[in-house]
Amino acid sequence: MNNCIFCKLIAGEIPSVKVYEDDDVLAFMDIAPLVHGHTLVIPKLHVPLLADTPDDILAKVIRVVRRVARAQQNGLGAEGVNIHQSNGSVAGQVVPHLHFHVIPRYQTDGHHWNWSPNPYDNPDEAAAIAERIRAVLNG
Repeated sequence: MNNCIFCKLIAGEIPSVKVYEDDDVLAFMDIAPLVHGHTLVIPKLHVPLLADTPDDILAKVIRVVRRVARAQQNGLGAEGVNIHQSNGSVAGQVVPHLHFHVIPRYQTDGHHWNWSPNPYDNPDEAAAIAERIRAVLNG
């Protein structure tokens, strides 16, 4: 896709600091990191969303995500790792090319996820929503 910044990066039209590369996957340093070591992992195949990604490619991407997370812990001394992935602009996806943020975390990094819970009104509401999801999964 010629307007995709990540496809241009894969093609070498835009410079990047590569962490890992094989025939199907590229991992590189984020240009606007949350903390030092923040890495993006992408498939070389242009796919905008997780649901668009062929199973074999997704499996390869996830294996690299795991390897990068381990390398951050063992090589950088990260005390934890956040794996973040957004699908669609409403979810905060800025670049429409599947990517995973692999973010090393440290007790003293000063970043906190402020997750505001939105509880169900009652257990029946959760069960009804679960049933709708199950119906699609079971096809």
